[in-house]
Amino acid sequence: MVDLIGKKVVLRALEPEDLEFLYALENDTRLWEISGTQTPYSKHILKQYLENAHRDIYEVKQLRLAICDIKETLVGLIDLFDFDPKNQRIGLGIVISNQEDRNQGMGAEAIEIVTSFAFSSLQVRQVYANVLEDNVASVHLFNKMGFSQTGARKEWIRSDGQFKNELLFQKFNPTCI
Repeated sequence: MVDLIGKKVVLRALEPEDLEFLYALENDTRLWEISGTQTPYSKHILKQYLENAHRDIYEVKQLRLAICDIKETLVGLIDLFDFDPKNQRIGLGIVISNQEDRNQGMGAEAIEIVTSFAFSSLQVRQVYANVLEDNVASVHLFNKMGFSQTGARKEWIRSDGQFKNELLFQKFNPTCI
């Protein structure tokens, strides 16, 4: 089992106390284009989500973990989604909520930890991420973390009346190559 503790971050399960953070993040319209969200979430719905967040990844095909700094302050979320045990792949999404917490190495370390978890504990062959082409910071981050850009979906996401390209990044489990 991979330890979910790094030098800069701790990844942990979601807790009921995370409701306010989750409510603010899920209802931040600046993030909707990357999450596919189209309408706001109520606290009631998010509370129900938190009550069911413990469900097994093999059942629900996803896992959301809180990213906390070394002071145990919640700074973001990292998601594993579309878990496909047959084809041995899983998607990865990450968000660090506040601008001042970005570019501090926490996102990189969270990606390293969760990718190692996916490779060893879930025994996937690959982890992939979808990143908007104009999200320069995320493109840089996934390149830095050893992901390769393997494709692009042209004019894939409509945002503010224009279409944006979405890039596909993949990282393969070195023990499966």
